[in-house]
Amino acid sequence: MITRHTPLRIGLTGGIGSGKSTVSQLLQTRGAAVIDADAIARSLTAPQGAAMPAIAHTFGSAFVTAEGALNREHMRAHIFTNPQAKQALEAIIHPLVAQETEREAQVAVAKGHHTLVFDVPLLVEAGSRWRAQVDRILVVDCLEETQIQRVMARNGLSREDIQSIIVTQASRSQRLAAADWVICNDAITLKALRECVGCLPMQTP
Repeated sequence: MITRHTPLRIGLTGGIGSGKSTVSQLLQTRGAAVIDADAIARSLTAPQGAAMPAIAHTFGSAFVTAEGALNREHMRAHIFTNPQAKQALEAIIHPLVAQETEREAQVAVAKGHHTLVFDVPLLVEAGSRWRAQVDRILVVDCLEETQIQRVMARNGLSREDIQSIIVTQASRSQRLAAADWVICNDAITLKALRECVGCLPMQTP
């Protein structure tokens, strides 16, 4: 009889500039299948994306670009003045993201992957929705000043712009409280970070 190994499901998160994407890549080199929730959400609102018909119906054609994508600037301004619009948008996108992430997870398991990494920037902000879907939550942690310096160097944003992004995300203490595993990515080399990732168990017992 053939038995199928139950894959380890890791929810990966971290604040902007924490190095989460680097950790995601390192986990992938160890054989994990990485499922990027942000990339899925972007594809859903890209030209002719699966979420676009419902967005057009709910918000109107002004929120759709000529190419058929979400008009992000218009939506951002609308949400700023109308908080309920954010909930309406999430009600459209979140179920589709959940459906696609599970589809990609099933494909990865069918290919023989023993570890599934769900890369979710706002995992903690989503409350219990992701906690129920993963076995472990892995938080990539660093000081806020480290976040600011990294994003300033990477994206050229001002300190004020980066701080305004940070305050919209879960706090460092909230992420750490939700974590099963923590990688401290502060003042360490890439080699040391790779060693930290290398110490993580990559399959269920």
